[in-house]
This record gives sequence, C-alpha cells and structure tokens, in this order.
Amino acid sequence: MNQVPSERIRNVAVVGGHGVGKTSLVEALLYHAGAVPRLGRVDDGTSTCDHDPDEIAHHLSVDLTLASCTVEAGALGTVVLNLLDAPGEADFAYQAACGLAASDLALVVVSATTGVDVRTEDVVEAAAALGVPRFFVVNGIDRDRADVEGVLADLRQRFGAGIAPLELPLPGPEGATGVIDLLADTAVTYRGDGSTRGSAGPIPPELVAAESPVHDALVEGIVVGDDGLMERYLEGDAIGFDELEASLAGGILTGTVFPVVCTSATSLIGIDRLATFLAEVGPSPLARPVVLSAGDEVVEVTPSPDADPLLRVVATRTDPYVGRATLCRVLTGSLTGDRTLVNRRTRAEERIHAPERRLGATSIPLDRVTAGDLVVLPKLSGALPGDVLAPKGAPVDVVAPAFPEPAPPVLATAIVPRSASDDDKLMGALHRLCEEDPSLVVSRVDETHQSVLAGAGETQLALAVDRLARRFGVSVDREDVRIPYRETITAEATAEGRHKKQTGGHGQFGVATLRIAPLPRGEGFAFVDEVVGGAIPRQFIPAVRKGVEEAMAAGGLSGFPVVDVSVACVDGKHHPVDSSEQSFAQAGALAFRAAFAEAQPVLLEPISLVEVTVPAELQGDVLGDLSARRGRVLGTDVDDRGRQVVRANVPTAELARYAVDLRAITGGRGRFRAEHARYEPVPPAVAARYGAAAAER
Repeated sequence: MNQVPSERIRNVAVVGGHGVGKTSLVEALLYHAGAVPRLGRVDDGTSTCDHDPDEIAHHLSVDLTLASCTVEAGALGTVVLNLLDAPGEADFAYQAACGLAASDLALVVVSATTGVDVRTEDVVEAAAALGVPRFFVVNGIDRDRADVEGVLADLRQRFGAGIAPLELPLPGPEGATGVIDLLADTAVTYRGDGSTRGSAGPIPPELVAAESPVHDALVEGIVVGDDGLMERYLEGDAIGFDELEASLAGGILTGTVFPVVCTSATSLIGIDRLATFLAEVGPSPLARPVVLSAGDEVVEVTPSPDADPLLRVVATRTDPYVGRATLCRVLTGSLTGDRTLVNRRTRAEERIHAPERRLGATSIPLDRVTAGDLVVLPKLSGALPGDVLAPKGAPVDVVAPAFPEPAPPVLATAIVPRSASDDDKLMGALHRLCEEDPSLVVSRVDETHQSVLAGAGETQLALAVDRLARRFGVSVDREDVRIPYRETITAEATAEGRHKKQTGGHGQFGVATLRIAPLPRGEGFAFVDEVVGGAIPRQFIPAVRKGVEEAMAAGGLSGFPVVDVSVACVDGKHHPVDSSEQSFAQAGALAFRAAFAEAQPVLLEPISLVEVTVPAELQGDVLGDLSARRGRVLGTDVDDRGRQVVRANVPTAELARYAVDLRAITGGRGRFRAEHARYEPVPPAVAARYGAAAAER
C-alpha cells in the first residue's frame, strides 16, 4: 500500500452500540475495496478486525483495531481509509474514546431494527466533546422489523435538526433491495449476489411523492450554512450535485450537518456509496489543525510532511508471539524507520523500527508515513495511550486535540493466584494489562491483603482474567473484595497489663496500667504519658506505646484494626533486673486488649460519597434503590443536559455490585462515581450480619 498525501487520508472511527454491525460494516468496506478476498463474518470468527481469541470466542470487539484500505474517489484519485473499529460494549468505552481522539470523523452506526440506544448517545457525546465531526449509518435496512423512518425521527429528536438523511431504503418484496439517493434523485439497486456495486436508475413512480419533500428538506439543510447557495436556492435555482456535496463537506467539518446513509453490511447494500462518501466528503487531517505548546508559546499548526515528526500514542497491545505493538497518529512531519524520538512524559528515548499499517492482524510495511496518517510501531518500550513522541531536544506538547482520560473504575474484583509461580508473575502481568487499557486499575490493599483489579464492568474484568492466563500464563481465581472494616470504642475504661516470665537467669517483668477513651471520628490515635514517681522508667514508655500500637493494628474483638482511641499510661511497675522493652511492650498490649473489651467497642464501616447521574424519569427508581442500600440522600441537582444528579452517603459494603445493578435499573443510562468519605458505626440491626461476614477473612 503506497503512501498518499495527507489530503487523501481519511481517519474514521467506527463507533456505536454493541451488536449494531460495526465490525461487519468495516469488513464490508474492506471487501468492497479489495483489501480482503472474501467477506468474513463475526459469528464465524472470520472477520478481519475481531482476530483476538477473546473476541472470536465471545463474538465481541474488545480492542481498538486498525484496518486500512484504499478506494478510488474520482478526481481525488486514490484515498486511504484508516478505519478504526471500536468496541461497542460500555465496558470498553475508553477504547472507543481513544479511537475518536485519533480520528477526523466519527462513523456512528445505528441498528435499523433497535434504533438509537444509550451507547449511541454516549459515543456522540464523546465525539462532540473531542470536536470530531459525526456521520451516521443506519445498518441492517434489509432485516425484518427494520424501521428507518422511526430511526431517523429518533436521531432528530436526540441530536437536533442537523440530521440530514442522504438516502432512504428502496423497498422490495422481502426487504430493502437498495437505496434512494436523495442528492441525485435516483434509485440504486443491488443484485444480492455478493457484488458491492449498485445500479442507478429512476426512482419508482410510487415512491416519488414520498421522496420529493425529503429531498427538498435535505437540500435546504445542506445549503443553509452557505449564504451564496442559500440565496440561489431561495430564488429557485437548481443547485448542482457537486455544489451540494462541497457544501455538505463543509457542514460536516463544522459540526452543523450530520449526514445519514443506509446500509446492510451483510447484504452489501450501500457499501460502495458509503466508501465514496467517506472519501469525498470526509475531512482530511489537514482540515483539523493541531495546537501545540512550547514553553509559554501556544501555536496552531496545520499538519505538514516537511515539519519535524510529532506522534501521539493511541493504543498499545501485547501479543505473546509478536510482542508489543503501538498504534500512533503522526500529528506533523514524516516518519521513517531507524529514527529516535523522545517520550515527553517519561523523557525516555524510543527507537522507531519499521512502521506498519494494519489490516486487522496483518502487517503492511511502510517506508514512510506522512502527517495525519495512522501507523503501528513495533517494540516501543514504555509508550502509553496519550503519550507524545517528539524529536530529542524539542520541548513540544500537544494542547489540542485533547486526549481522553479514562473514567474512574466502578467495579472491582480480588485476584488470587493459584500457585506460587503465578504469584511471582501476577503483578507484572496485571500492570501490562493496565498499560494496554488504562481504564483498568490494579492495586494492592495491605489492610485486607488482597490484589484488586478494578474496571468499568463485569465483562471487562472477566476478559482481563482470561487474558492473564492466555497471554501471560498467570492462572488466578476471583473473589469478593473485602471491606476494610475497623473498630473503635464508645466509653472510657482502665485496665492493667501484667507480663511476667521466669525461665532461669534474667526473667521478664513489666506492668502497665492504661486508661483508654474515644477520640472524635478520624482522629486516629493519641498516646499520653501520665506516669509519676518513676513507676515505669522513662526509657520503657516508648515500648508501652509500641505494644499498644501493635495491639490496635492486630485488631479488636472482631479482628479489625482499632482507630480513634486515646491511650494514657497512668501507672505501672518494674523490676530493676528483669524489666526490659520487650516486657513493657507485652504489658502495654495486654492492658490495651483488656481495656478495649470493657470500653463498649463498636464496629465501623466505610461510607462512600456517591454521585449518581440519571435521566429525570429514572430518578425515583434510583432513589428507592439507594434507600434499600441504607443510603442517605444529601441532595439533587440538574446538570447541563437536564439529567438528575443525586448525591448520597452509602455504606461501601452496599456498593460492591452497584455498577451492574445501576446499569440494569437504568437500562445503561445511569452513571455514578464514588469516593471514600468517612467511617461510621454499623447500625445494630445489621452489625451482626456484616460483622460476621467481614470477619471471615
């Protein structure tokens, strides 16, 4: 595949909900372009983009996958389509966001049968936030129960008047057999024999009356952004196809027009026309300048092949046989092999080896990559998504387009290695997984002695565990994340601790009397020396404190760490020969345990501050569910999109599966974030239940 100028590159992120046919649509475009010899199928595990064993096994896109091909676009000549097939499952939303950040156009795929779902809204919102133009595809128009008219109405309702249908289905006796071209006023029919080329002809007479007003509305919607064309249109002049297409391209770039086309990826209806639209009206990298900063200076730069090379890392993937591969976008300049660039985040040098394009799992070597193109670089050592690679000594950072940050994880699982060898490799493998997908977060919780993997949902976590075994040879089991309960006291108590041991020679002797009292929540620990008259020599007081601290860390009656306690050492006894630091440490621990048992101890549970964002019509369901989880609602607000934002204090133990439950309650339209707020006593009605469960550590 030869390199083409930047103006003939189209970087397209194919996004949408799960199951709407994104991967099949990419496969059909590749087949139309001649990049693949036969049409692969997701269900058969033969599609170009879903080549990972996990994707094949689950019929689910997991990774952001690049598939490049070329199409011929009239006067433009050969155009490179860099198609980024993005996962549709909500658990992998960060991968889709990275694909949008690397693209110049979002191809939003919507099912003709199920219409606009919550993921459609999410990806459109993400594209708008990144300033990426949008282009809609209604896929599966030949299926039973396809309702393109209803989908178009839904698109207008959700995304505004800029929705501009360029095509309508051409009905046949058993479903759509083609499309009606609203720009050219023609009908395009497909034979259904595996060919991607349609045959243009007149619109059937019975459909002309229905098509005419839609055509007029489309033309008006396109020319409204061009004063000259609008004036001619109002004067009754006929606007030519080329002029409409040029105005359409401008409207797409400015985000005022959102074209809609109709396809069937399985029957190959409209695929040739979609490829042509992408090539002819899709924005090139030159249309979206890059904003750079160097020191205090901020400058807008149009991508140029003659500048110094500047790359942004989009995604990384580790293959157990091939090694590490890094997907990058060349922001400016040109790139060849055997070049050294510097990672602006780590300051480490990265040696650029042979650059490649990708067709799913197939590598296509390139001698040179120009500004605006997407490229895969093998063997980069430490580059992560969002990193910028620049020439050595160039203090350049990218201001815009911005790169997305992963959302905070909302679901966690504890990972338990099955063997000692698995334990040795576990943390390294987990960190490599998190490098590939920064929306995964791994941590070691010393308080509960667990390795915890957190992410966006159950599917993501389950696949991460599968990949640990398949890619890194680490077998693990999953268990619930333990809640870090604590204990404290609610009354004062005094007790004596006596440690005496005689074994021949010097013995051990120490007596300490302690008075303990509760501290305000969150104060932790305070120790006071109130010994008078030398009952305990001064050099042994630190040992008493050490014994108390060890006893608190070891846990109270339920075995959880003790907090918020003030301890005063008030009296004691010593022996001139047998007393030692060890003796008084033991005496301090014994005295504390005895006093703690008499000070009305209580179990404390962590409380999280939760912020839930839901559509207004679902607020009641969410409030009821939070109440059932012992939550206390603090207040509600309305965000800039009219959604309700509910803030509440909820026991952390009640949130273990909240991400899954909220998705079920709200049909995927609810979002939440939680952070630790404080500790509170467990209510008596549930103390026994939660205390017993928590004690099984």
